[in-house]
Amino acid sequence: MMEVRGTPVALAFTVSCCMLLALLPVHIVANDNLRVAYQWKDIDFEFSSETERQEAIASKSYIAENVIPVGLEVYKKRLFLTLPRWKEGIPASLAYININETTTQSPRLHPYPSWSAHRRTSETEAPEIVSPFRIRADRCGRLWVLDTGVEELLGNTTVTSPTSLLVYDLHNDNLLRRYKFPADHLKENSFYANIAVEDNDCDDTYAYAADLGSPGLVVYSWKQQESWRVKHHYFHPDPLAGNYNITGINFQWDDGLFGIALKPQSDGYSTLYFHPLSSLNEFSVSTKVLRNQTYATESGNYHEFKILGSRGPNGQAGVAFVDQKTGVIFYALPNLNAITCWKTSNRAYTIKSLGRVYMSTVDMVFPNDVKVDDESNLWVLSDRLHQYMYESLNRNDVNFRVLTATVKDAIQNTACDTNIKPLPDIITNLGDILRPSTSTIAPKAGSSSAWPSPSHTNAIVVLSMLITMLRVSYCIRI
Repeated sequence: MMEVRGTPVALAFTVSCCMLLALLPVHIVANDNLRVAYQWKDIDFEFSSETERQEAIASKSYIAENVIPVGLEVYKKRLFLTLPRWKEGIPASLAYININETTTQSPRLHPYPSWSAHRRTSETEAPEIVSPFRIRADRCGRLWVLDTGVEELLGNTTVTSPTSLLVYDLHNDNLLRRYKFPADHLKENSFYANIAVEDNDCDDTYAYAADLGSPGLVVYSWKQQESWRVKHHYFHPDPLAGNYNITGINFQWDDGLFGIALKPQSDGYSTLYFHPLSSLNEFSVSTKVLRNQTYATESGNYHEFKILGSRGPNGQAGVAFVDQKTGVIFYALPNLNAITCWKTSNRAYTIKSLGRVYMSTVDMVFPNDVKVDDESNLWVLSDRLHQYMYESLNRNDVNFRVLTATVKDAIQNTACDTNIKPLPDIITNLGDILRPSTSTIAPKAGSSSAWPSPSHTNAIVVLSMLITMLRVSYCIRI
């Protein structure tokens, strides 16, 4: 067999390979493929008549500038929005639009499930729905509403009813079940603002509710109709990650467990990915641990919870959601006005392994919720929450936006793109082949030098530059 390694023939062949690789299409930057589907300067509702709207305005039961969407969900052809009662004048705290029937980018909202569900029947009785922040539609056709029961968070704060789970049948919008959290789930500073639902089995579904105020996780069993509260050090905020600076507004938060997202596994359980809001790190735990009430609530489970890595400076993440088909998890990063992603199949969790999906100081100012629907569409809500809380919204500006794209388009040309070929291995191998020997063993007498000749050295320099360019081109995807 002819030996060509280290000869001009081999080098010429390698040069040809490198030039061919250099000509291949290489992903350079993210496409920012999301488009604005809906946008509002302020939120209006479909009242039964114009007279009723004017009466609501006059009585201050509807104050447009006080209404802000915080959570979203998409099920079939309905897009749901939560409208928590941060201030007075919120006529309905959960509403929806019909996607197919919308002819404007700023449609009026329909209260869900009805107007009566948001109105008091008496001064001493709370409405059916008080103030939810996040909701989740499961694959079984149920809408899970996590209701804080708190009104006027930024004013005369009133606990109208205990934190509760309300579950609706999305086929007929009837209330299937109301579950009030037991007293021992409600600590002094408890505030449950996010929910995830494990719906592998419709009859044995589990809901997970994150407490950001008194860090903890409530696990609710649909089948057993009971819940338990889980504690862990990883649920707590990082004191070094509590500073936020968004569009020139600086503030500090010490919010604990907030982002929770589920990815089903082959063993019948799921991986729960989670993080405190004021943290740069991502963590995980199997729901096999969480669904075992005895084991989940004892200290011996500490090492079942894993730290995955850090998102880096300003990488505080709010909500998160896993696309079941690609295994990609999406994050809302308020400090960066961005949506990022990570392939859960990736062993590394670093800045380099995260992909930038969308970033904008106009359209994505304070991304506040992220979902993927059953047709593989990504949906994102941005709402300028920080400006609403610490200054005031300009009603002449567009303040709230819902952006969307297919998951495929959203992750295209990012570190999460499932179609990217494993070029780094090829490039690394070529580098190893071409890299000069660093052996300290002297060459045998009469043999040529262990270092390449000047002509070979020049070729290697050129090839090394090509390889470096390929590596850089491949890596710059976020």
